[in-house]
Amino acid sequence: MLCTAARLPQGSYLCAFWGRASQTVRIWSNPSIGCSRVRSSLKMGPIALRVLLPMMLLAVLAAAEQVGAADDQYTWPQWKVPQVKKRRTVPLSSPNFSAHHQPELSGTCGIECQRRIPSPSLDDLEKILSYETVYENGTRTYTAVSVQDVNEEPSWSTNTSTHSRHKREVYGTDTRFTIADKQFSTKYPFSTSVKISTGCSGVLVSPKHVLTAAHCIHDGKDYLDGVQKLRVGVLKEKSKRGKGGKGRGGRAKGRRRKGDKAKEGGQKNEETQGTGERRGRGAGRKSRSRRSVDPEKPSFRWTRVKKTQVPKGWFKGVSDGLAADFDYAVLELKKAPKMRHMDLGVIPSVKKLPAGRIHFSGFDDDRPGDLVYRFCSVSEESSDLLYQYCDAKPGSSGSGIYIRLKEPGKKKWKRKVIGVFSGHQWVDVDGDLVQQDYNVAVRITPLKYAQICYWIHGDSKECQVV
Repeated sequence: MLCTAARLPQGSYLCAFWGRASQTVRIWSNPSIGCSRVRSSLKMGPIALRVLLPMMLLAVLAAAEQVGAADDQYTWPQWKVPQVKKRRTVPLSSPNFSAHHQPELSGTCGIECQRRIPSPSLDDLEKILSYETVYENGTRTYTAVSVQDVNEEPSWSTNTSTHSRHKREVYGTDTRFTIADKQFSTKYPFSTSVKISTGCSGVLVSPKHVLTAAHCIHDGKDYLDGVQKLRVGVLKEKSKRGKGGKGRGGRAKGRRRKGDKAKEGGQKNEETQGTGERRGRGAGRKSRSRRSVDPEKPSFRWTRVKKTQVPKGWFKGVSDGLAADFDYAVLELKKAPKMRHMDLGVIPSVKKLPAGRIHFSGFDDDRPGDLVYRFCSVSEESSDLLYQYCDAKPGSSGSGIYIRLKEPGKKKWKRKVIGVFSGHQWVDVDGDLVQQDYNVAVRITPLKYAQICYWIHGDSKECQVV
């Protein structure tokens, strides 16, 4: 007797048996035991083979769809994205570079406020996605764009609201992790996090492009003071100490210079002052604790920025309450830092993911020089914004929000940047000027993906599928 089985939802089995002599098929469905244990228990009548085989095929396909649907939840979705193409570029006067960095933003129209704003038309989208470029020599241009195939953008989940809110400031237990060991902070994915010289963070999204928050570059009216000499820093790997090197732990070559002995004596006297009776045993010996190697303080390798691109949607008076949706900018570096970057990704809903968590790393001001990592769940989302629970401090704005899913058709998991941490913002909730402070992140939508990808590659043909 031969046996074929298909596993159905809730753990039940659909089993088919047929004998060579009778050429009939018998079926057995049991939610608790498999096919191998029911051969001797069959008491159902024979069914014609031509009737049962289509039924079996449908059952197998249904079971496969159930498994596939569950697997799709852990897989990066794929679709065609709209195309953003350059229409024309015109020169503008050089910026004043007079704005000052603000650690907290206010007056933002948030998720609840935006629900009452009508969806932008195609003309509005082209105006919002047009952009300014500032070059390292201080010159500036404006580029108008056209948007095509915008109707192919996937349907997004409807806004879901939870009434609980969490502030950005750290209350109670601090859930952030300091990645102080360079063995980890200079390895992927932490190595993709960079420091911006204006006081923000960013993430490498190509060998020489950094994604960050627009407010780290521009306050909506003018570019920040310091953008004309903008730099990006990546954490240095552990320094290599050679023999005779001048670095910590090395000894300079050559003879001891005159006066060094006197200096050593003076230092020894300073070290022993105030010790009183503890002078004695070991006096004159070098302290072991002074010879021990202290943990190295984080250091950065800085690179100048070649050009900066900011969408016009971030500028005051352009997007009519949607400025928060376009709080992102891309920096092109003069020299690639030779660090692994993280690709961009688009996900329809973060809350519907199996874990529903996001991750990001940045350089929080209260832990100078240290890379700080955190992960948390999302409390509310719209098509363009995320409210989340992550503990953070000023300095982490501009960090890349990422998640980890499987690549389509592969078993390999991959991290991708799905948003930019905008930071702690005072948000206009209902349009009645009542402000509440939330953690806000800007989502990468298919349209934003198309624009950022175009900035990186300079060719919309490279950005047709995400």
